Amino acid sequence: MRDVVLPAGVVEYDDTGTGPPVVLLHGLLMDHTLWDRVMPLLPTGFRYLRPVLPLGAHRRPMNPDADLTLPGQVRLVADFLDALGLEAVTLVHAHWGGALFLTAHGLDRRVARQVILPCEAFGNFPPGLPGRMVALAVRLPGGLRFAARQLRIGPLRRLPPLFGWMARRPLPDDLVRRWTEPLLRDPGVHRDLLAYCRGPFDEERLVRDTEALSGFTGDALVLWSPDNRVMPPEHGHRLAALLPAARYAEVPGAYVLSMLDDPETVAREVGRFLTTTSTGQGGAAGTGPPPEGPNR
Repeated sequence: MRDVVLPAGVVEYDDTGTGPPVVLLHGLLMDHTLWDRVMPLLPTGFRYLRPVLPLGAHRRPMNPDADLTLPGQVRLVADFLDALGLEAVTLVHAHWGGALFLTAHGLDRRVARQVILPCEAFGNFPPGLPGRMVALAVRLPGGLRFAARQLRIGPLRRLPPLFGWMARRPLPDDLVRRWTEPLLRDPGVHRDLLAYCRGPFDEERLVRDTEALSGFTGDALVLWSPDNRVMPPEHGHRLAALLPAARYAEVPGAYVLSMLDDPETVAREVGRFLTTTSTGQGGAAGTGPPPEGPNR
């Protein structure tokens, strides 16, 4: 893992391969390992960066005065792209939808293309039944740590309010222990997650900021999972209709975390998008079907 110093604090990230940059994001109480099953299946010829956002599974607490509300987290993603000097980025969204708002905030100048997997959008912040459980947990003393401990118990983890509607396949114990360890161990990480979860989520502004994607003119792929119950299927179609140059595709049978449920389909669709569309800055990313084999 590498790290980069941002105004909000130090952010760790995985950096693999060379070529046009592809930045893969993750959601609440997750880290870069969300993409581990997909990474070996993605095409070569790209630089894949996976930042660990301060959303509860990060191991380096942010500065105590950092703005970690939703707008602050959007700025943090832009700061990450700026700090590394990335150009013509393909930004991949999953579960957390905050980075969709880069366009609304005028911070998307480094983003040339977007891939949108099931994630928060419009007024669905925090999302569905699991989101309501998080909203309840932050109002109770010790609630977030209590919820994290429940996630470590397999039968409880598979209940709908926890991860039961997030992934069709049971999540491995070691993966969930990794995601929950920082919150349970480090008071600074707990503070950071509370700062995000207790921030304001104004539905009218959330919808307006999502709809600002109509101003993003780069190529986009909306790769939705129509069988999930957390990120509404109609949101995938609405996002594809908003983006002027979007293609819509599906991962049937998967839930929100389609990269865990069906990494082969996710890698195939993302790889095809990467290799058949242009970044719009500095030329095309290539043509033809995605190459086989690991990206390393």
